[in-house]
Amino acid sequence: MIARLFSLSAVTALLVLPAAAMAQEAAEPNVLDGDHLIVGAGGIYGPSYDGSDDYVFSPFPVIQGRIHGIDITPRQGGVALDVIPDGKDARIGFSFGPVASLSFNRNRQIADSVVRAAGKLDAAVELGVSGGVTAYRLLHDYDSLTLSVDVKRDIGGAYKGMTWSPAVSYVTPLSKAVLVALSASAHYAGGKYARYYYSVTPVQSAASGLPEYAAKSGWDSAGIGMLVGWDLSGDMRDGGWALFGVLAYSHMLNDAWRTPYTAIRGEAGQWTSGAGVAYTF
Repeated sequence: MIARLFSLSAVTALLVLPAAAMAQEAAEPNVLDGDHLIVGAGGIYGPSYDGSDDYVFSPFPVIQGRIHGIDITPRQGGVALDVIPDGKDARIGFSFGPVASLSFNRNRQIADSVVRAAGKLDAAVELGVSGGVTAYRLLHDYDSLTLSVDVKRDIGGAYKGMTWSPAVSYVTPLSKAVLVALSASAHYAGGKYARYYYSVTPVQSAASGLPEYAAKSGWDSAGIGMLVGWDLSGDMRDGGWALFGVLAYSHMLNDAWRTPYTAIRGEAGQWTSGAGVAYTF
């Protein structure tokens, strides 16, 4: 299973139609103004693990919305909550709340037989906080620019360390039916994360034939991505069915690039593409 779409969890908010820009319009009825949910499903075609050159297909569910003033934002394998509501006509908004996710990096769908011989890793249960700031109505009345960061720790006994993931995203409608979101992001791996995913221990070396390697903390990936959403009714503000597609490129950095799992058996540059359907009510 793909561990991080766009190479980090923060940008997986783009897996559904971002509602922030269109929710600023008050001239016509807008389901996005109040409590609502966007639920959907899709499929992603991307690397089988972070740094792999083998590509696999993975289905995924998505959920986004607002319930009693709390915004729900999707993450890869999880969800983030924003407990700071923005005013309806706000030019600047803030977000803060808990984030939780599951990571299956090198736990499932390891296509490379040599990497698979090194051993399956445990799934990580990650908890932390997410925060950010959004500027509305930059180039016109309905766009938005968001700076955000997720800080998480594994509490499930896998890598037992911390990561943090800054991101910037720009959302703009091209019409009442078509929305485009662009993103850039990075991922910082703490020492325990780097050692767990990128080091090759003596036991792993003996099992796989890969040379031993000791990874250290640092920036391990950066990426850019684009989402295009199309509301099937012709107006995303009235809810209902919509289609979306995503395309992203990420690049492994530093020890995540130099590790034998990437340098010998994989590839530093990785593409991810996907599509799905969502329903807003």
